Amino acid sequence: MNILEQFALAAMHKIDPERAHGMAIKALQLGLAGGNGPITSARLKTSLCGMDLPNPLGLAAGFDKNAQAMAGLARAGFGFAEVGAITPRAQPGNPKPRLFRLTDDRAAINRFGFNNDGIQAAAPRLAARPKGFTLGLNLGANKDSADRAADYAQVLAQLGQYVDFATVNVSSPNTERLRDLQGAEALRALLQGVLAARKAAGLSLPVFLKIAPDLTRDEISQIAQVAMDTGIDAIIATNTTLSRDGLKSPYADQAGGLSGAPVFERSTKVLAQFYQTTGGQIPLIGVGGIGSGADAYAKIKAGASALQIYTALVYGGLSLVGDILRELDDLLARDGFDTITDARGIEAEQWAA
Repeated sequence: MNILEQFALAAMHKIDPERAHGMAIKALQLGLAGGNGPITSARLKTSLCGMDLPNPLGLAAGFDKNAQAMAGLARAGFGFAEVGAITPRAQPGNPKPRLFRLTDDRAAINRFGFNNDGIQAAAPRLAARPKGFTLGLNLGANKDSADRAADYAQVLAQLGQYVDFATVNVSSPNTERLRDLQGAEALRALLQGVLAARKAAGLSLPVFLKIAPDLTRDEISQIAQVAMDTGIDAIIATNTTLSRDGLKSPYADQAGGLSGAPVFERSTKVLAQFYQTTGGQIPLIGVGGIGSGADAYAKIKAGASALQIYTALVYGGLSLVGDILRELDDLLARDGFDTITDARGIEAEQWAA
């Protein structure tokens, strides 16, 4: 991290977290964040559901909710990025304050509630997306929707033409009863509806499923079976957690989803259990608590084909992207792996236990 980035992060940590987040988006829009495009090497290049990636590290959904900073993100070093969640209609989300830094824990708690500008605002932005950079869209449902499953299908049908993959997000803890859609019957119906909408719209993009870390082994088995039965393309493991184990910050009791370093072990365990349950047949994107190349490597060895980060950037800045990827490359080389795929899942059994 250079001195300018250190200064900027220190200044942003002195103001309200949501306002600081808005300033980060604006800096990316104005081209103030440096970068020359995706970082890559022979070892880091990989493929995910037919998409060729320069490296496996992506930006998780939730940072660029409204697809406003895509050009800046394409220069930041990531192998791909995911915008959203986008819901059919614009909605304000939950009352403020709704984002909290847990500095002592290198974590955050949010209860945004799918605040976003909706399909109509997102469409022209996505249509003007940077070319040559892999971009995904997180699909959401309106809080007051009478048919949330139909909402997901609608967002995909209207915006799917502009992106390379789409993610069905049923794991946010901040929309009441949303996680109920992770139940086997509801999830099967939801995924079948989204995949039918993809077909009806003449789209061929991969569709991913994002799941929660707060799942039992039985729930993991049921979700994995539904994913395999429906033909979902990949699983993102995981979203934020409701757990508060071991936190030191004074904001630890705030309601919402916890992300960052404390989620690492829980999310990696769930990732490994999905890898074992599916026999590695479905690609997994490992998310939750990645803050170093060693963390990224652990996720790959637990079963991840690709990775996403978000909260660690609050503490490490955008230069962290390059730091993680260079360390990951070195670790792969140290252990004699020519590709990420060679290391995938080699420690899944240990992590899943």
